[in-house]
Amino acid sequence: MSCYPDVVNRKVSAGILMYERRSGELKVLLAHPGGPFYRNKDEGAWTLPKGLAETDETLEATARREFREEVGLDAQAPLLALGFVRQKGGKDVHAWACEGTFPEQHVLGCNTFAIEWPPRSGRLQTFPEVDRAQMFTLPEARLKMNAAQTAFLDRLAALLAVDAGKQGSAP
Repeated sequence: MSCYPDVVNRKVSAGILMYERRSGELKVLLAHPGGPFYRNKDEGAWTLPKGLAETDETLEATARREFREEVGLDAQAPLLALGFVRQKGGKDVHAWACEGTFPEQHVLGCNTFAIEWPPRSGRLQTFPEVDRAQMFTLPEARLKMNAAQTAFLDRLAALLAVDAGKQGSAP
C-alpha cells in the first residue's frame, strides 16, 4: 500500500533543499545530474537533491534517503515543508528545506546508474546520479534550477522572511 496518492498514475519524487546563511547571504545546495545527457547542460539543469519515492516509505523518508544517497550527507536539522510542484513531464516533486552546512571540500558519495552508451553501441556504461553539488545564492539558483522547481526558492524565502530577488540577503 502506498504512503502517498497517485503512485500508479505518475512519478513522485521527494527531496531536500538545504540552505545555509553565511556572511549575510542565504545560499541553497543544488545538484547537477550526472550522465551523458546533462554533461553540457548548466542553466535550467540543476535540481534539489531528490529521487523517486518507494511505495513503502513516506515522502519525508524518501527526501532524507535521497539526500543521503545523492549528496552523501544526512539532513540533521528539522525539515520545513515546501509543498510540491509538477514539472513539465508530469512528475510531482515534493520538497522540504533544511538548514545545514555543505563542507567546502566535500566529496560526493552518490549512487550510480548504467545505460547503453553511446546509443546502440551495445556497451553498458556506469555514471553517477549526481556529478557535482554546489551552494548558490537565491538569484544564482533561480538561473541554474529546473524552472518548475524555482517555486521552492520563493517558498523558502517566504518561510525565512528573505527577499528572494536580492543577492542572497538573509536576516
